[in-house]
Amino acid sequence: MFLKSLLISTPTKIIREIKFHKGLNLIVDDTPNSETSTGNNVGKTTILKLIDFCLGRDGSVIYKDPENKREEYKKVKDFLIDEKVIITLSLVDDIENPHTEVEISRNFLKKKNETVCTINGEHVNVGDLEIKLMHTLFPSLNVSKPTFRQIIAHNIRYEDIRLNNTLEILNAFTRTEEYETLYLFLFGCDYDEGRKREELIANIKSEETYLKRLQRTHTKSAYKIALEDISREIVKLEGQKSKLNINPQLDKDMSDLTSIKEQLNVIGSQRNSLQIRKKIIQESIEGFNNQKFEYDLAQLQLIYQQASSLIPTLQHTFEEMVAYHNNMLANRIVFIESEIPNIEKQILVLTKQFEALRRQEFDLTEKITMSDTFEELENIILALNKNYTLKGQYSSIIGQIEDVEKDLKKYQQELSHIDDGLFADDFQAKVHSQLSKFNTIFADISDELYNERYAIKTDVVTNRKGQQNYKFSVIETNLSSGKKQGEISCFDIAYTIFADQEGIPCLHFILNDKKELMHDHQLITLAEIANREDIQFVASILKDKLPEQLQKEEYYTVELSETEKLFLLE
Repeated sequence: MFLKSLLISTPTKIIREIKFHKGLNLIVDDTPNSETSTGNNVGKTTILKLIDFCLGRDGSVIYKDPENKREEYKKVKDFLIDEKVIITLSLVDDIENPHTEVEISRNFLKKKNETVCTINGEHVNVGDLEIKLMHTLFPSLNVSKPTFRQIIAHNIRYEDIRLNNTLEILNAFTRTEEYETLYLFLFGCDYDEGRKREELIANIKSEETYLKRLQRTHTKSAYKIALEDISREIVKLEGQKSKLNINPQLDKDMSDLTSIKEQLNVIGSQRNSLQIRKKIIQESIEGFNNQKFEYDLAQLQLIYQQASSLIPTLQHTFEEMVAYHNNMLANRIVFIESEIPNIEKQILVLTKQFEALRRQEFDLTEKITMSDTFEELENIILALNKNYTLKGQYSSIIGQIEDVEKDLKKYQQELSHIDDGLFADDFQAKVHSQLSKFNTIFADISDELYNERYAIKTDVVTNRKGQQNYKFSVIETNLSSGKKQGEISCFDIAYTIFADQEGIPCLHFILNDKKELMHDHQLITLAEIANREDIQFVASILKDKLPEQLQKEEYYTVELSETEKLFLLE
């Protein structure tokens, strides 16, 4: 697939539309070289990031400081979110005579009802985007490893790790077996069990870590020896217990005593609650009694008569009012007092039950403690409980260790079975044959560019755990930064040619940042190779670093500057 266009828009307007063409596509920074204008942050690298974003990268790459991930370019972030900016990438199968077009649109909003993430107008969950892109752009592939993002990693180079390394282009935590799976795939070595092998190695590592944790204090053999000693001690203690002359009903008596104590707790709690309830009622009655109206009735009656003369409509005498108030209180007291007899009855029943249980508790306690061997039995039981607890703990740890060892053995057998085929002579011969085909192209391209012939080699290496891996590397070291850039470009171009010859699905565009590090001659030759091999080579570069032969509109895709930034922000 080739790049057709990159559209930056909001729901109401188009901010910028960038159209791509065959061969060399230059993203030019036209900022004059001066002390006050550096050309930094005009957006030339951001274009590469936006393409990467549409191909599954997280949106934070656009506004996070690459040197300090905790720092953000707030102005850019706010603009993308507040303006609801949508990025639309259009890809075609042929840049001049397209038959198939794929349009990918994304925005930077996180809320489910606001998120835009579509392929050809069909909504895609962000979490499923990578898988959908694999099926859409590489429909003939049916692999889960390497992933889509790993397959296209060498096509998109703007981060330091990809600008400085030809092959080790994934993150710093990528395991050797992941690179092995990636490059065996890229070089056309059929390897259906790549994902399974990676999972097995990861499982082995996880189980070995768990095994170390289980045996941090003691080894399995030490636990087994300790368990044998504990088992002997348990037999000894059980023998001592069986010889004791104790009450044959002791276990039942102790169980009954425990049950009685529990009942006493329940009944005691119920009785206390009832007593508290009774006290509350009594306090309420006392309070109501205090509210009876028994003050100087003669004086108050005089006041009431005066009020009656002023308010003829008063229909009740003062005595009637007082009587009514006191009757209300009396009725309330009678009502709440009626609950007391029932409460007292319940308290009496519970008290009798409590006292009966107390007598039973006393009798059982006396019966149990009268045994001359009770203290000795208690000590034996305590020792037995301790040993049984330790036995359970040690047995559990030993069982876990044996389960891990069993899983490890299974994983290692499966890995060994895969490795028998992966590192067999005929498969190694195939790997070398495919590399030979690639190296023919790689050497020719590098010879044309640098008059040197680069190549990829692979070695079967064994790690400290005895696991084998194919390790791929470039036969050329100690390169200058500019020459390293050339080597990387040679590899990416050579791989696209190789993949086409071998029928391996690949992208036909290469994104590169910081091409000003390359010499003029190499840049001109690179442009000639890209045009000749029908590869889109998209590079960001400072205009004043361009050789004169490339300072032509036909090579320019977009020109940016301090006054004409990508997002048109001041």
